[in-house]
Amino acid sequence: MTDQIPVRRALLSVSDKTGLIELGRGLAARGVEILSTGGTAKALREAGITVRDVAEITGFPEMMDGRVKTLHPSVHGGLLALRDNGEHIAAMEAHGIAPIDLLVVNLYPFEAALARGADYDEMIENIDIGGPAMIRAAAKNHAFVTTIVDVEDYDKLLGDMDQHGGASCRKFRKTRAQIAFARTAAYDAAVSNWLADALEIAAPRRRVVAGKLAQTLRYGENPHQNAAFYVDGSARPGVATAVQHQGKELSYNNINDTDAAFELVAEFSPEDGPAVAIIKHANPSGVARGATLLEAYQNAFDCDRTSAFGGIVALNMPLDAKTARAITEIFTEVVIAPGASAEAREIFAGKKNLRLLTTEALPDPRAGGMTVRQVSGGQLYQNKDNGFVSLDDLKVVTKKAPTEDQMRDLLFAWKVAKHVKSNAIVYVKGLATVGVGAGQMSRVDSANIAAIKARRMADALGLDESPAVGSAVASDAFFPFPDGLMEAAAAGATCVIQPGGSMRDAEVIAAADEAGLAMVFTGMRHFRH
Repeated sequence: MTDQIPVRRALLSVSDKTGLIELGRGLAARGVEILSTGGTAKALREAGITVRDVAEITGFPEMMDGRVKTLHPSVHGGLLALRDNGEHIAAMEAHGIAPIDLLVVNLYPFEAALARGADYDEMIENIDIGGPAMIRAAAKNHAFVTTIVDVEDYDKLLGDMDQHGGASCRKFRKTRAQIAFARTAAYDAAVSNWLADALEIAAPRRRVVAGKLAQTLRYGENPHQNAAFYVDGSARPGVATAVQHQGKELSYNNINDTDAAFELVAEFSPEDGPAVAIIKHANPSGVARGATLLEAYQNAFDCDRTSAFGGIVALNMPLDAKTARAITEIFTEVVIAPGASAEAREIFAGKKNLRLLTTEALPDPRAGGMTVRQVSGGQLYQNKDNGFVSLDDLKVVTKKAPTEDQMRDLLFAWKVAKHVKSNAIVYVKGLATVGVGAGQMSRVDSANIAAIKARRMADALGLDESPAVGSAVASDAFFPFPDGLMEAAAAGATCVIQPGGSMRDAEVIAAADEAGLAMVFTGMRHFRH
């Protein structure tokens, strides 16, 4: 492979015109002949840049509403010809094909059309054919051709040419070729996944996940692991779309935990009042509502003050100054909210290591989507857990029915349990968690751990009794035996919400009746592994 290839002739065909004029002027100033098509050629000419139409070299006009313009041997021969192959050179000379040394293409905005909810016919028209074909041809022939598919590489291209006297170097061409093939792969993935969704194919024969590098991370879960953060381009509000106002670069664990925190707090609509979730290692240490954001934060913090240290705080409404001041009283890794007041940002500015992220909106907990998990030799796909139960969905199965206040706490506990690692047990009192048991192999152990945490909360606040006394308890899955339920009753819980569906439901209900508990079934479980 030749190291340096002079760039004498370039083909530019872009949908996104960002940086186009600057690039065109830069190429023209370096003596590069520019070929172009349609709107790209028009934009360059209007800027006073000399352009030659692709139709002039193909001998065919653009046709079929622009569907056919570059699919021609004069284009693909110029991109694919091996310059050190005598037969290829002879074929070029025989057919009047001139080499193309540089291809600059960005594709029809299919992903943007998908994000704005375009209809089927518009989506079809946004599937680019000629662009990916040229990109793949040029990238395959990177021994001689430079391929640019991203606006952010325009300056790098001109810099590489300047460094090598108007030529491109081998390393630059190889690197851009990898980027080019990744771009067409991501584009095709978006098209195929959209079509599967449009056709309501739940499990297509092949499924591809694509992402764009957002951040190279210092390390992964542990310092010996390499890691990077990729975004999929979706508009869902969250850590991937947030603006970071201050603080150190987010780590792998920060990103994972911040996502968990924000998805949890989004379960609680701002229309119903402030809510705060504090997350530690992807599990909530405390979640609460309050009359004010400060009260919600304090109630969430009080649930487990020890675990809140070094945690992630998520809010369901913009951060205000009073809440910001309270948060700074202990070490906090990340705060994420739909917004933040100028005064709150000023307060946080004094904590240089505290990351503040704002998103302008909350994610919709009922929206669809897919989740993917890597396993040895493959991936597991499933629909996002957007399951929701309302008051009308609950079935009272015990002799005693929950009161109105207990029903509110039960539904609150159920929303929290959805975001706790299984086996999950959550005690709630007054719309605030008072004990959380997560990730145990036994549901009895989770109930016991949650009760222990409630007693620690009592000690920390100087309470006369555990706040689990008189609480509502949620279990993410059914109680297979009465023992876990009895552990919750011993802690002081007075009402229970669980999916039901166990072979021993009758036995569990009888135990609840004997203990004087009110219990409701949801008919839905929320395993989270």
